[in-house]
Amino acid sequence: MQHLSVAVVGAGIGGLTAALALARQGHTVTLIERRTGFSEVGAGLQLSPNASRILIKLGLGPALRRVVTEPERVVVRAIRSGKRIGEVALGAFMRERFEAPYWVVHRADLQTILLDAVRSEPSIRLVMGRTVESVETGPSQASLTWISAGGAQETLTAALVVGADGVWSTVRQQLGDRRPPAYRGTIAWRSTFERSAAPAELAGDETGLWLGSQGHVVHYPIAGGRLVNVVAIQRNPTPVQGWAAPGRREDLLARYASAAPALRELLACPQEWLRWSLFDHPAERLAKGRIALLGDAAHPVLPFLAQGAAMAIEEAATLASLLRDPQSDIPQLLSAYEKQRLGRATRVQKEARTNGRIYHAGSLVAFGRDRVMRHLGSEGMTKRYGWLYGFRAPE
Repeated sequence: MQHLSVAVVGAGIGGLTAALALARQGHTVTLIERRTGFSEVGAGLQLSPNASRILIKLGLGPALRRVVTEPERVVVRAIRSGKRIGEVALGAFMRERFEAPYWVVHRADLQTILLDAVRSEPSIRLVMGRTVESVETGPSQASLTWISAGGAQETLTAALVVGADGVWSTVRQQLGDRRPPAYRGTIAWRSTFERSAAPAELAGDETGLWLGSQGHVVHYPIAGGRLVNVVAIQRNPTPVQGWAAPGRREDLLARYASAAPALRELLACPQEWLRWSLFDHPAERLAKGRIALLGDAAHPVLPFLAQGAAMAIEEAATLASLLRDPQSDIPQLLSAYEKQRLGRATRVQKEARTNGRIYHAGSLVAFGRDRVMRHLGSEGMTKRYGWLYGFRAPE
C-alpha cells in the first residue's frame, strides 16, 4: 500500500476525524490548527446514526458511551401554548432501524475524545498556533504556507491538503470561491445548566423542540445526563460579532415572554448565554487538484437539521475510504470524492433551510405542518429521513 503525506487544516470535529481516519489507513498526517489551545466552550451536538456509526467504527464507541445521552424521542410543542404537536422516534427505534444510535453530546466531550485518539497516533503531527495563509496545488504535490504565533513563516508540502477550517475557510478560497458566507437572518443563543434545575416535565431523557413564528427552542441532556443543553433561535436583522458573543439573559427572556410557563422556566435556568449568527454558503466545489474540503469549509449548513458535525464526519470517512489504496492519481480520487459528496451536501443544505421555514411558519402553514406531524406519527417522522440517517461510508 502506498502511504501518503496529508496536511489537514483545522482541528475542529471534522479535521480531527479526518486526521484520525487517514492515519488509520496508514497515511502520515500533519494537522494544523490556528488556535494555541482547545477551549471547553461549546454547545451540544447531535450525532445521528450516519455519524455515530463512523465514530464507533473508528473505535471511539466505549469512550463516547461514557459521555453521551441517547434520547428516547423528540417531543415537538408549540412555544406559546405548550401544546404537544407531535413526536419523532429516537432511542431503540432509531438504533434498530439504522443499526447505530442517535446520540447527543457536549462538543467539548467529543472534541476531547477525538483529540486523545489523534494524540495517540504516532503518524499524526498536531501543530498548534499556526495560521494558514495560502495553499497551492501542483502536478506532483500540494503546498501550504503558515504563519506562527511568533510571526515565523513556514511552507509545508504534502500529497494533498484537506481544508477543514470552518465557515470562513481560507482553503476554500484556493478553489476559486471567494464569496463570503451569507447571513440568514437568525442568531442562536446557547447555554448549558445542571439538569437538576430543569422543570420536572422537561427533565426527561428526551429532546424538546418548541416551534413558533419568531423562533424556536431545542433542549436535550448532555454530559452523560448531568447537564441540559439549550439553544434558542431568534430572528434578527443583523448578525452578532464572533462565535461566542455574550447575551443578556433578560433580553432573551423578554423575547420569549409569551412562551408557555414550562419553557419560560427552562429558559430562566441559565445565568449566562452566548450568541452566534447563522450563515450558510452554497456547496459548489469540494475539490480541485490536490485540495479537498469537508464540513463547514465546503458547505456551511444551517442547524435546523442538526447535521453540521455529521456531514463533516461523513466526509472525513469518505475521503479516507477513497484514499485507502491510492494507486490512481490524487486529483482523480479527489474528483471522485467531490462527485460522491456534492449532491448529498446540497440536499442537506436545502432540507435545513426548508426546516427553518417550517419551524417558523405563520399560523396557516403551521396548522398544516402540525396535521402532517400527527398523521405521520413518531416512527413515520423518523422514517422520512431514512435517506439521511442510513448513510454508510463507501468500503
